[in-house]
Amino acid sequence: MKRLGWKILRRNFRAPGGGEVDLVCRDGDTLVFAEVKTRRSEEMGRPLDAVDQKKQELIRRGAIHWLRLLNMPDLTFRFDVIEVLATDPIEIRVIESAFTLPDPLRY
Repeated sequence: MKRLGWKILRRNFRAPGGGEVDLVCRDGDTLVFAEVKTRRSEEMGRPLDAVDQKKQELIRRGAIHWLRLLNMPDLTFRFDVIEVLATDPIEIRVIESAFTLPDPLRY
């Protein structure tokens, strides 16, 4: 992530009452809540496929808690998934804006 110019703010953020974010980063002026998924191969599907609705909800809850702590409602943010394929050589793919907050949801 550092090679992409991102600044890592926190790893493994856990919100009280549930919610989790693997990486909280800054990509320029944008706050990024990222889920990292690693697989040895894509035989059973892409790592992105493991970020189902339940997992997205946990990430959203963690992100909302983080945003409330910052008290910055006008901040631009997104949810990314970082796929890591543990092959030779290792392959890393960043899927920007892999999912969003539901429209009626407010933080």
